[in-house]
Amino acid sequence: MKKILSVAIAALCLMTQPAMAQNDAKAKGILEAVSTKINGLKSLKANFALTMQGKTKETKKGSISMKGPKFRMTLDKTEIICDGKTQWTYMKDAKEVQVSTYNPAEQTLSPTKLFSGSYDKEYTYKHAGTRAVNGKNCDIVEMTPINKGKQFSKVELAIDSKTSTIVGGNVWEKNGNKYQYTISNFTPNPAVADSYFTFDKAKYPGVEVVDLR
Repeated sequence: MKKILSVAIAALCLMTQPAMAQNDAKAKGILEAVSTKINGLKSLKANFALTMQGKTKETKKGSISMKGPKFRMTLDKTEIICDGKTQWTYMKDAKEVQVSTYNPAEQTLSPTKLFSGSYDKEYTYKHAGTRAVNGKNCDIVEMTPINKGKQFSKVELAIDSKTSTIVGGNVWEKNGNKYQYTISNFTPNPAVADSYFTFDKAKYPGVEVVDLR
């Protein structure tokens, strides 16, 4: 489950810093359009599905809400809540929440990175053609990490050509596993309070709080 969760965060997080050199000009334009659109929103909500395609095949579904640097993501029986400074990882079955300091610089792929669409010097990228994804005509952008020590070898984004929003893609790990993800029910600017992005212990009686800071 932790493995699936880490890949979900990776898949849902490729997008906040400005793009750098050594990249395909067409891909750069597509990513900048995504970045402009998403960064112009006050908030967003979306559902996602993540399917592991390796020795075993497993699909997990979840949802994510974002407001600036804040996010709240649910996947199966695990929930990650972040107010931009503190991150709470709530494991429902264990009745435990782990509290840690959120450092976006340490995130290989974070929710804010996935939904904003522009990429820093950690990756090179190129336009890899077009194809239909979930009934939408999409531009395909392939991203390769410059740091060869990362656990994945390539990330693929499928970007709706009409709306400049990411609708899915793939993540390839060096161990041979492949994760396919899709994003649906994208809702721009939903009304969501700041308090939604914090963990209120009073609302979770019996849950143990483990402070890892």
